[in-house]
Amino acid sequence: MVSERYELEIERISEIGKESLQTEALTDYFRKGAAFWLLLEEERKFLETEAATAPLSVWMAHNHVLYEDILPEYYGSSYANPEYAAAQLGETFGPILSALCYEVRSAIPFVYEQAHERVVVRLELFLEIYRAFTDAMAQDGNLPEYRHLKKIMTLYLSDYAEEEALFEVTRKLTDEPQPAHAILTGADLFDLRTIYRYGEYISENDLRLASYMMELPEETIHKMADTWTEGYRIGFEATGKDITKKKTAGIIYPVGFERMVRRGMENLEKIGLTAALPREILTLHRGYPGGAGGYSGSPANRQYVQDHSEDLALFLDDELINRRVEALASAYKQLHERTVLYGGPAVIEIFGDEPFLPKESPHAPSFDKLQRRLAGQYRSKAGLMYNEAVIGEERSFTIISFPTPAISEEHFEDIFEETIRINTLDYRKYRDLQQVLIDALDRASFVRVRGRGDNRTDLTVALQELKDPASESLFENCVADVNIPVGEVFTSPKLQGTEGKLHVPRVFLSGLEFRDLEITFENGKIRDYRCGGFSSQEEGRKYIEEHILFHHETLPMGEFAIGTNTTAYRMIRDYGIDDRMDILIAEKTGPHFAVGDTCYSEEEDLVTKNPDGKILVAKDNDVSILRKTNRGKAYFNCHTDITIPYDEIGEITAVCADGSEIRIMGEGRFVLPGTEELNVPLES
Repeated sequence: MVSERYELEIERISEIGKESLQTEALTDYFRKGAAFWLLLEEERKFLETEAATAPLSVWMAHNHVLYEDILPEYYGSSYANPEYAAAQLGETFGPILSALCYEVRSAIPFVYEQAHERVVVRLELFLEIYRAFTDAMAQDGNLPEYRHLKKIMTLYLSDYAEEEALFEVTRKLTDEPQPAHAILTGADLFDLRTIYRYGEYISENDLRLASYMMELPEETIHKMADTWTEGYRIGFEATGKDITKKKTAGIIYPVGFERMVRRGMENLEKIGLTAALPREILTLHRGYPGGAGGYSGSPANRQYVQDHSEDLALFLDDELINRRVEALASAYKQLHERTVLYGGPAVIEIFGDEPFLPKESPHAPSFDKLQRRLAGQYRSKAGLMYNEAVIGEERSFTIISFPTPAISEEHFEDIFEETIRINTLDYRKYRDLQQVLIDALDRASFVRVRGRGDNRTDLTVALQELKDPASESLFENCVADVNIPVGEVFTSPKLQGTEGKLHVPRVFLSGLEFRDLEITFENGKIRDYRCGGFSSQEEGRKYIEEHILFHHETLPMGEFAIGTNTTAYRMIRDYGIDDRMDILIAEKTGPHFAVGDTCYSEEEDLVTKNPDGKILVAKDNDVSILRKTNRGKAYFNCHTDITIPYDEIGEITAVCADGSEIRIMGEGRFVLPGTEELNVPLES
């Protein structure tokens, strides 16, 4: 019985505080680890007895204590910090024992969810590592062999791979009742204590955001939610997919948006969809490779997350990767009848945090070349299994984003209101203006893009060929369905002939800052890359490998787009928040280039039409077409947009087969006749 195992283990944990190990540092490490487990036991009792009536101040105190160890002000003396662990415990044992801290901390959400089995296996892991030290000390007074500790951790990851995969896939792709369902459907969403019921870290920013959301009029909440879920519905309609085949929609949201999510769930229920509510949990089982998004609070410390992002480097080999693939395949097989009913995610994103540039951590684990290859292979296999499990060509998605109070102490509410306006702009106006752009671009063989000022971009983007211009188009007229807000035309470039340099002096991708980012393309694929902000060029390359290449040796240019949302651009410039923006909005404020899969991944053979009725034909490239012979080489399961702001654009020129040129943009403005109205927000 799980409960009996747990009681015996907690009893053993309570004794550790009285015992000593080979060194003072090891004694301190395990005593603090045991104290954390006893803290979790007290938290379990609190949730079962006092929590329902506890005042907000008590909830806040509990939340702080649970995450105190990794908060930036305490992280320098935390064993969860690989640098501190290495300094205190030695370079051999420090990193692996720090990784153990990381895994132990993943028990917090499981305690809140009463997922007792998930708690117990982590507690047993901690005790097994502890016994390795006590047994070695009892035998000869020496330290255990490092390979013994590594074996314990590797067996833990292997032995529980199937259980963890099944647990994760169930909550990610099915409507199995989760604790979040009870919060969203039954809790008082005007009570700030509600956001603490997840067990997520709640920052001051989260608290301010939740307070603001609770004060919004019901009409505003409905407007936000209705835009979001209608985009989801239209995503199926616009691509000719039958939404009635689906019964479940994934909902991914930040803590604090419960009122909007509740309304969204009601909207989805009206069209026959119930909610899957995955959760973002930091654990070695769902760490890279193969992470999964879900609802979450703010990270307690982004440097902590970065330091442990490649902890699997301590254990990763062919055997473990194969085990993970098998476990994931088993989970999908067991749940197949339910996963095929999953329609895709409806996502709410937030933006506004200060840009984050990770600090170098010499003792943080890092993948070697072989492990990068293994990680990339796993990512591809996991992506293929996911698309088979949910029938990729039948699913859709939608994404919308909003700012948090961190974006501006003085102007947050104004920016939030302006974002709502941007998310609900008249799509008909943009549809017509964008059609003018598409009509010109469809005449071209390639597009020349050059930067100006400090921007050194000099790119030739080759376009695919139209066989029947009267009924076909290369560029999609994006009018805010799955990808809110409105404002871009995009295509999958022809790789052969796509050449040159993409450069951005400063850009922010997934909350990470890139300085002086430069990517060189040859025949549509990344040939070279670099970025600044690091003490060495190699560190900058590693940063790109981790967060843009995702450990693939190269990636193709999967998308070329021209953003048209000059209203959003004006808001960004007026409030000086270009360093705080979500890519979802930022990509609409200039031309952008995505590396990785095309926008039509797994949907290449579906017939998609623009509002004018023309069929979109530029869906494949020389890589994605390999799906017909070798699917494992066709997809990378990543797609990263890199935007050049309008004011850094020297020219965008469409060049036709006969050598004639059509100017689209010049000196940061739209110059194509019929698109002048797009410049109004830039000039006002």
